[in-house]
Amino acid sequence: MQHAPFTALARVYDAIMADIEYDAWAEFILSYAADAQLSPRSALDLACGTGNLTRHLRAQGLHVTGLDASAEMLRVAAERSAEIEWVQGDLRTFELGRTFELITCVFDSLNNLTAEGDLLRALRRMHAHLSPGGLLAFDVNTRLGVRELWEGDSIEGLEDLPGGAQVHYHWSHRYDAEQDLGAVQAFCRIIGGEDAGDEFVETHFERGYDPADLAAALEAAGFERWEIVEYPDYAPPEASTPRVWVFARRAPA
Repeated sequence: MQHAPFTALARVYDAIMADIEYDAWAEFILSYAADAQLSPRSALDLACGTGNLTRHLRAQGLHVTGLDASAEMLRVAAERSAEIEWVQGDLRTFELGRTFELITCVFDSLNNLTAEGDLLRALRRMHAHLSPGGLLAFDVNTRLGVRELWEGDSIEGLEDLPGGAQVHYHWSHRYDAEQDLGAVQAFCRIIGGEDAGDEFVETHFERGYDPADLAAALEAAGFERWEIVEYPDYAPPEASTPRVWVFARRAPA
């Protein structure tokens, strides 16, 4: 019943996340790029999952590659969009041998890097894969955001699946102050269809990153300038901000 993160979840992920505003996130990123006088033609979407943001970037005319560590999530992505290149890889070690004008990593994916130095390793790989003058865009939960992820520390629902089945999910959150980590236990049960009665649990861990942590890691990774803002108005974050967005540029050639 216990599975590794983002494995069993792949078959129900899109149903549970149907209300996530990936289209608005794509617009948010591309609007920032336009304001910075950038017109990216190539993009690398990291931790792309089932490809929800990736497809929105592709619909805007970008040539997009999606990369994720989970073969199961990538399998769903490829079934939905065979024309996009999907690559399995680790955020901390990936090497594609080419650069991109835009790199994205959304939905607090970098918070899943919890070990000391993991964030810096990932940012260095991103910097290495950015074209000179290119733009990196990502979001992360702050320490406050990880501590207070959901009101009541749980979410629950029932969503329709393709073929007439449904998924009942109950996700609970706890914060470990000693380790400074948040943990989400994601329970899912299939109702109806050929997989009726199937149940699984995945446990996901997150570490929060505050603006000061991000600034130090960005500088160490080689970025020379960046902005840390709130969504959707690009305002400077406050101490009570649970999630921030980062836009960082690689220096021009």
